[in-house]
Amino acid sequence: MQISLKIFLGVSVFILYSNCAVIRPGEAGVKQTLGKFSNKVATQGTIIYNPLTSKVIKESTQTNNIKLILSLPSKEGLSVNSEISILYRLQQDKIPSVLENLGQGYESIITSVFRSASSDVCAQFYAKDMHSGMRAKIEEEIKMKMEENLKKQADGIELIAVLMKSIQLPRGLANSIERKLQAEQDAMRMEFVIQQAKLEADRKIIDAQGERDAQKILAEGLTQEIIKIRSIEAFNELSKSQNSKIIITDGKTPFLINTDE
Repeated sequence: MQISLKIFLGVSVFILYSNCAVIRPGEAGVKQTLGKFSNKVATQGTIIYNPLTSKVIKESTQTNNIKLILSLPSKEGLSVNSEISILYRLQQDKIPSVLENLGQGYESIITSVFRSASSDVCAQFYAKDMHSGMRAKIEEEIKMKMEENLKKQADGIELIAVLMKSIQLPRGLANSIERKLQAEQDAMRMEFVIQQAKLEADRKIIDAQGERDAQKILAEGLTQEIIKIRSIEAFNELSKSQNSKIIITDGKTPFLINTDE
């Protein structure tokens, strides 16, 4: 009886001074005992711990998105408003290092690092570059600068991408760029019209040259002998007709032929 009581008391004490945390897919759990993080990272399943001395910190191992709306400086001193997305994820085996060095508020650290890196990088580009094909280069340089600065503080945060969206240029510059683009489109349209006109003119010239060459060939082949033969043939056909007819001739050919030309 005493043994059963001791077992019951032992189980009761164990239940009283123990707890468990459930780690779901896409999460990782790290046990913190008396302020010190364990090097063992648990993925999926349960972690048993003493709630009086320990706790389990759960962090996502999936890709996370930090959204910001910032005013970025440009090379000419203008401010460009942009919606920013910072895509990152925690490296599973380095979560204890991140928590120990940055704490659970590491997202604020990532944001601060982005503000510094974006200011340094964007100040090297003109405002119009952020609204053009240069944007991808700016995003990549900000990402590289962030990676460099984050590694100085903690290793374990993997930056996937820095995306600049909904870029709003200063109104005056935006109008200027719009007018420039419109002028470029008008110039391209006019160039197309001119090119079409040139092609049409070339086609007409080719047609005229073909007609001229055909007339020239025909004129070269139309000799006096051929004219006489054709006249005789026509006279023979005319003689077969039953209708009355009048034939005018110069005595050389059946038909009067104007030889002045």
